[in-house]
Amino acid sequence: MKFGWVGCCAALMGLGLVLSWGSQARADDDPAFITFHAGGYDVNDDETAGQFNLEYRSNWDDWYVKPFGGFMATTDAAYYGYGGFLLDIYLGDRVVFTPNVAVGLYADGDGKDLGSTIEFRSGVELAYRFDNRARLGVGFHHISNAHLSDDNPGTETLTLIFSLPLSDLFAD
Repeated sequence: MKFGWVGCCAALMGLGLVLSWGSQARADDDPAFITFHAGGYDVNDDETAGQFNLEYRSNWDDWYVKPFGGFMATTDAAYYGYGGFLLDIYLGDRVVFTPNVAVGLYADGDGKDLGSTIEFRSGVELAYRFDNRARLGVGFHHISNAHLSDDNPGTETLTLIFSLPLSDLFAD
């Protein structure tokens, strides 16, 4: 059995639990976020397209793991709705490393056929955390169907990410 991207992210999340132990003070002051992604879809292949994501990231956490959900659209009319879990690993007060995993429903539109409607996403993000808790960073993700079908080409994405505290959207 292959270790794969999901296994790598699970291992990173386990390591993150150890590294994050004692950094709860940094986590406690993080709000819920609305997160925007913009970048390249299928950057590993010849069907590269633009990609845009919108996510909600909860501030609820249990053992540092937080739920999130989102929606992705590409310039080739592919769509992906997903939900999963992430782990914020604080490297000091300003840098946040975030491994994450998700599962969702995919429609290829005029884009790359990933072989299944059910697709899994795993990846990592590295971001700078501002004083108001907003974040700016980069993310790299792998999407595949984990061999639910015989056709499993998978794809990689590379995006610029901006996370805005949800409270900032409704500030007076």
